[in-house]
Amino acid sequence: MPPTQILQAYADAVHARDAEALLALYHPHVTVYDMWEHWLYDGQQAWRGMIESWFASLGDERVQVTFDDIRSTVTPEMALVHAFVTYAGLNTSGERLRAMNNRITLTLTPGGNGWLILHEHSSAPAEFSSGKVNLHRPA
Repeated sequence: MPPTQILQAYADAVHARDAEALLALYHPHVTVYDMWEHWLYDGQQAWRGMIESWFASLGDERVQVTFDDIRSTVTPEMALVHAFVTYAGLNTSGERLRAMNNRITLTLTPGGNGWLILHEHSSAPAEFSSGKVNLHRPA
């Protein structure tokens, strides 16, 4: 399975608000540099807390995750995948309420039935003078 297929599995798990399916994509010793709140999550169990809190905060909403400008480099021992990602909040009717963009980089290692995320780094550019983060990618 190509390592970029992990992106669809990620999007499906987030849309379903299925914490177990999402966590199954991560190596037990994953390191996550997330965009929000904490500098780092060290290990799958630390990451579990963030994911469960995120899904619980959604109420009846769902999140549609889409990726574009996907690029990857693959060796037998490791893969690097990076892309632009859009997280869109959807109401119960499927209407888009809001959206934000991030940049995401995944370092993958072989494991399970394919690839596992060993490191995840999300970011967005910040304005130099104010430090304000820009969550909307120019069209």
